[in-house]
Parts: sequence; structure tokens; C-alpha cells
Amino acid sequence: MNINKKIDHTILKANATEKELKQYCKEAIEYGFASVVVNSYNIPIITGELEGTDVSPVAVVGFPLGATLTQVKAFEAKEAVRMGAKEIDMVINIGKLKEGDYKAVHDDIKAVVQASKPAIVKVIIETSELTDTEKIVASELTVKAGGHYVKTSTGFSRSGACSHDVRLMTIAVAGKAKIKASGGIRRLGDAMVLIKAGADRLGVGDGKLLSNDIY
Repeated sequence: MNINKKIDHTILKANATEKELKQYCKEAIEYGFASVVVNSYNIPIITGELEGTDVSPVAVVGFPLGATLTQVKAFEAKEAVRMGAKEIDMVINIGKLKEGDYKAVHDDIKAVVQASKPAIVKVIIETSELTDTEKIVASELTVKAGGHYVKTSTGFSRSGACSHDVRLMTIAVAGKAKIKASGGIRRLGDAMVLIKAGADRLGVGDGKLLSNDIY
């Protein structure tokens, strides 16, 4: 199975240089990945590099903590789309979810979804910080707020994607949203387990490793 079209080739480190960003774009085009994911400041660089290809430029918003003002998340998303982003990966307000303030979480997601139109929005719920019940609630709130994907992790927390969480999220969205697994995916075997569990996309820090892995 060729999984390259499920891979989001991701470079989110603070010290990413323009040279590295362009190299990621070159690799994404060469391997036929779904997208290149960067911090919003870097969207103009990758948009130019990916123009005329079927690789999508993606910006993260409210990243990595999610504790950014909703208005700021919405502004960042809108500007990223204006500069060429085709997809937005936003982080929810994790603290508000854990407090049980579900309206605040819903409204936060909805504001970003509306600001991002017509771009796809993936909603990062940071599963390592949540109970199973909270993962289900976050997935349901994503659907209710109009998010297109529920995403497991930023890759900057305690742990990343696992098949248990992907299955849980898949059941929770009931076909009304897709699932993105991210964080700690380094081997093809692990990726295949996540896809089997229900993942439609994979966030990978170095997609080449997966593409070149032989089982």
C-alpha cells in the first residue's frame, strides 16, 4: 500500500530555515505527499514552492499550546489562508475542555473554521492530556463546530498518536469528520496500524523515513 498521499510532511521546529522549508517542499513533491505543514509565518515560502502542484500548504494555528485568544487564532487562520494555506491545523483550548467549558471549546473551533473558509480545518485535541471521555467529547465538539478532521497531537506534548485513540476518535465522529494521527510516527508498520484503526492522514516529521521504510 502506498501511503504517501496520506502523509503531511511536517516541519514545525522554531529554528527552521528557509533552506530547510524549501527542501521539505521539494521532498513532498518528489514523494507525492499530501501536504507540507509549517508555522504560519512560513506559509508564503512554501506556497511559492508548491504552486502548480497537488501538495497542499498547511499552517498551524494557536500552536502548540492552544491557549491563545480565540480572536488571535481566527486572525492567524484568516491571514494564513490569505497567504496561500489550503489547510489549517488548530489546537483547541485544552484547559477549557478539562474544565468542562464545552461552549468555549466549541466556539473557539467554530471561529477558526469560519475564519479559514474555504480551507480545510484539522482540530488538534492533544490526546496525551485527555481522558478517554474527554477525547470523545473533543471529537464530538469538532464535528459540531464544523471541523473537517480531528487530530491526535501536536507532537510537542508527552506522547503522540496511538491506535486506541484513533479508534476512539473514529467512533466518536461517526463518519462526520476524518481523523489525522500525528506525533511519534516513524515506522511504516506503526503508520499502517494507525491507518487500520481509522486514520485518514498522518502527520510525520520526516515523511521520507516512512516512504523509504521496508517491511
